[in-house]
Amino acid sequence: MRIHLSGIAGTAMASLAGLLREKGHDLTGSDQDVYPPMSTQLQALGIPVRSPYCAANVPPDADLVVIGNALSRGNPEVETVLDRKQRMSSMPALLAEEFLRGRTCLVVAGTHGKTTTTSLLAHVLHHAGRDPSFLVGGVPVDFERSYRLGGGEHFVVEGDEYDTAFFDKRPKFVHYMPDVAVIGNVEYDHADIYPDLASVQRAFIHLMNLIPRRGRLVAGLETPALRELLPRAHCPVETFGLGPGADWRAVQVDPGADGWRFRLLRGGRDEGEFRLSVPGEHNLRNALAALATASAAGVGLEAARPALASFGGVKRRLEIRGRRRGVTVYDDFAHHPTAVRETLRALRTLLPPGGNGRLVAVFEPRSYTSRTRVFQDEFARSFQEADRVVVAAAHLPGKVPEKDRISETELVRAISELGKDARFVAAVDDIVALLAGELREGDRVVVLSNGGFGGIHDKLLRALELPGNPGAAPTAVV
Repeated sequence: MRIHLSGIAGTAMASLAGLLREKGHDLTGSDQDVYPPMSTQLQALGIPVRSPYCAANVPPDADLVVIGNALSRGNPEVETVLDRKQRMSSMPALLAEEFLRGRTCLVVAGTHGKTTTTSLLAHVLHHAGRDPSFLVGGVPVDFERSYRLGGGEHFVVEGDEYDTAFFDKRPKFVHYMPDVAVIGNVEYDHADIYPDLASVQRAFIHLMNLIPRRGRLVAGLETPALRELLPRAHCPVETFGLGPGADWRAVQVDPGADGWRFRLLRGGRDEGEFRLSVPGEHNLRNALAALATASAAGVGLEAARPALASFGGVKRRLEIRGRRRGVTVYDDFAHHPTAVRETLRALRTLLPPGGNGRLVAVFEPRSYTSRTRVFQDEFARSFQEADRVVVAAAHLPGKVPEKDRISETELVRAISELGKDARFVAAVDDIVALLAGELREGDRVVVLSNGGFGGIHDKLLRALELPGNPGAAPTAVV
């Protein structure tokens, strides 16, 4: 078929594009914002991408147009497809029909940790010789791309609770026909489509109801909003966590610069020592989920043990973008208070005790939820592990009603009242000038944003190469 993907630069859509190309389809694409790592992946695939959106992007002879969930009525490409009555579909629906049906589907869901757990599970299955297919909402370091079409029976897919398309408001994961589903945790998120926590819980109940009786639910035991849902499962449930009561539990946890060492208890039985190369307690929980799910897929622990130790992580998840003048710059996708807190905790373990290095967090409110007031107080508390915090201007704030919009200055004031050095610096170039003049050897800077953030990572690394302060004093510091 000749297929056009509107919204192709989103992680899931770019991954679907790769799978479709491998299956022999002729592809074109379009998007509003195109930036790495997906832009790099699409370029390598040789898929032409047009930007910005416009009616002329959609080939009139396309057999199918896939509409990304960021597009809604009023978008010129949506209106063109409707006017022409062209056949259209969504990313989740087409993925299910083209690739999932007939395979054993391992669906990884939850408010946090989906991308890392999906990547880790795919890595374990691959290492064990199962030749899995996968689609991940990020780029696993071990595979260097966000998708794979393997010859094995298993398809590992990241299951997002966000809605499917403007014409299908169900969560994406309801399309994925899970044989085994992971739900790592449940918290309130996506304030633009879920009014409260109860509505988020209902979405995950929908996923649980799709697991067949012969299947399995692998569930995190440490979030109350998920724990209270578990009695509603129609299939066997296995739990994981760091505390008592979990079926899969990590004990004798030893964090270090080269990752984590822990002993695995499975049903109370000591299964020996395991090592995980990526830092953070949140990644330890992700590893437990991956081990439990791989076991459900028939991979023994002896095969999983070396795979866990060799896992290289995921791009944009505590990814080191570079080092200059003794300063390390990280990139992380965190855009929810829990994710921010856990990311900073993980980085704190990498700083030598008693050393002079500081942990500097640079935060861009970019997701819809982070641009609203709903989490403003929680965000203030989530930065406690940082030594310094810089808050940038919210991305496209006008998309949030003014009464619901985050106040960057109020957020900075609240962080400061909790004893942290916090500043509001609106523009990317001003942030770079400020930091390049003040950072010193041993400091770690983590950039927290779920978007491109104006190329701040590379700009900061270039500025750090220059002697002294490379820029003028910032003009928008509060």
